[in-house]
Amino acid sequence: MSATAPRAARAATGGLPGETGAADTAVAPRADCVADRAGGITFTVTGPGGTGPARLLLRLRGGERETGLPLTPDGAGRLRGVLPAGAELAEGRWDVHLQRADGAARRLVAGLQDLRALVDRVPADSRAPVAVRLPYTTKYGNLTVRSWLRAPHAEAGELRVGARELGVRGRVYGTSLTPDAYVEAADRAGVAPAARTGLDADGDVFRCAVPLGSPAPGIRDLWLRPAGEAGPRVRIARLLDDVADKKHIFAYPKVTLGTAHGAVLAGPYYTADNDLSIVVVAAG
Repeated sequence: MSATAPRAARAATGGLPGETGAADTAVAPRADCVADRAGGITFTVTGPGGTGPARLLLRLRGGERETGLPLTPDGAGRLRGVLPAGAELAEGRWDVHLQRADGAARRLVAGLQDLRALVDRVPADSRAPVAVRLPYTTKYGNLTVRSWLRAPHAEAGELRVGARELGVRGRVYGTSLTPDAYVEAADRAGVAPAARTGLDADGDVFRCAVPLGSPAPGIRDLWLRPAGEAGPRVRIARLLDDVADKKHIFAYPKVTLGTAHGAVLAGPYYTADNDLSIVVVAAG
């Protein structure tokens, strides 16, 4: 049994912890976004309140951090602001607000999102940290920016689900692959020992075949050890595209395996953070 590509569909991202309250889309200000390959985002705000002094406010969900961006009139009755590619934005979900000089910050409704530049993006500098900023629409129609900052980073590419193993092709950024490199499947519950899988390397590109079987049902998170046991432990993830939440959009087949615990179903999936894992559940 083999799958060379996920069954993917573009859809609005569902609700996530920290996202509360439906936006009143009839009266709330709205922001269109254009993302560029370097990691910058241009916001264009329309809606009630005119074009007086205002700023864009990004608040880290679940934390106390925020980033403000100046907004300036664009001459067409709208306000425009830019999140520069070089601006520091911690990993997480940043809810986007409009704050006028004479009022409290107000959540922005998501408008059009031009993410074409992010499709199959390849960072220009393979040794630099990987920074991804991806605007998306929440369950309630609000605008949020999902940010990742990984150094080093292991980008998952093609996945192939075989009869008993998962084939993974990927590329490493921010470090180099050594002859001691391997892939580690770690039991998320910390009960079973981590399983090692060797890999083939061609420059920064690696290929491996991770066994799908497991001593017991559970979740195994996949990590790259580019320098072996003594080096960094790098989570394998898929970040360099235009899909903010792959967990419910990229679906892969599961295979049936016989184990000491009985028949199980096993297959890959992406977590809520777009990290790559293998789930093993009892069949039936």
